[in-house]
Amino acid sequence: MTAAAEHRTLPIPEGLAGDRVDAALARMFGLSRTRAAELIAEGLVLIDGAGVSKSDRVMPGSLLEVTIPSAVDPLEVVPEVVEGIKIVHDDDAIVVIDKPVGVAVHPSPGWTGPTVVGHLKAAGFRISTSGAKEREGIVQRLDVGTSGVMVIAKSEYAYSVLKNAFRNRTPRKIYHALVQGHPDPLEGTVDAPIGRHPKHDYKMAVLADSKGGRHSVTHYETLEAHRFASLLEVHLETGRTHQIRVHMSALKHPCVGDLTYGADPTLAKRVGLERQWLHAVRLGFEHPESGEYVEYESAYPEDLRHALDVIRDAH
Repeated sequence: MTAAAEHRTLPIPEGLAGDRVDAALARMFGLSRTRAAELIAEGLVLIDGAGVSKSDRVMPGSLLEVTIPSAVDPLEVVPEVVEGIKIVHDDDAIVVIDKPVGVAVHPSPGWTGPTVVGHLKAAGFRISTSGAKEREGIVQRLDVGTSGVMVIAKSEYAYSVLKNAFRNRTPRKIYHALVQGHPDPLEGTVDAPIGRHPKHDYKMAVLADSKGGRHSVTHYETLEAHRFASLLEVHLETGRTHQIRVHMSALKHPCVGDLTYGADPTLAKRVGLERQWLHAVRLGFEHPESGEYVEYESAYPEDLRHALDVIRDAH
């Protein structure tokens, strides 16, 4: 990611006569040779108006033009109003939102799309400054490809109370998942450690503790059973990355549309899904200030509702 670039034009000094372009550029602008070579390769360096290669030699008096992009911190929170984020509840301590698909909770390396924290900043919400700079106020997360209800701390006190609650697993996190086939038994618990996939670092996998797997427990019950898929209510006891997706895939009943974890692409196309059918429907916890138990809900978004209707109508 780059922001505004710096443009510089300077004559080549006598002292650099005959030097390679990358060496001259590095000395004139205080860059590393590697960075100088990158700028040349990107076509951002001209001598007397013409492109050059890094091994060309410079002549004194020639005009060197260089464009140096300003690097942007990939973890910087960029204020940006995100269409589709709904405010479910807002008070002095917390803000509860309904997160749409395609939105990350906070910035991370490699992610250039919209974020929840960027939206809240743009919309004028003051959120807690506790936590890493890019994750201020964040006490729980939802995957980019998962929609639904989540809470963000606004006060420092709320952050500390909620962070502790999630660490101790006291909030009730209820998801609905449409999975392929019919789990047997119809109601059960998956207790299998999860860690980073040994071959694909964008995925998680069921791994033995000795291989880096962390304790992970998922409870599920079947709400509806249809010809091609079942609608489950899932209660998360732990909150590992991709936990429901990994556990359902391990049962050989991946979430419909979840191609990363083995879902059938034909079925995904048939129901019109471009992401996993997984939605955070309810979140309950003790309010950090009043101590009362509060619960918030989120309705299925249009793409999931449509996919479920197709499954219900399939004969």
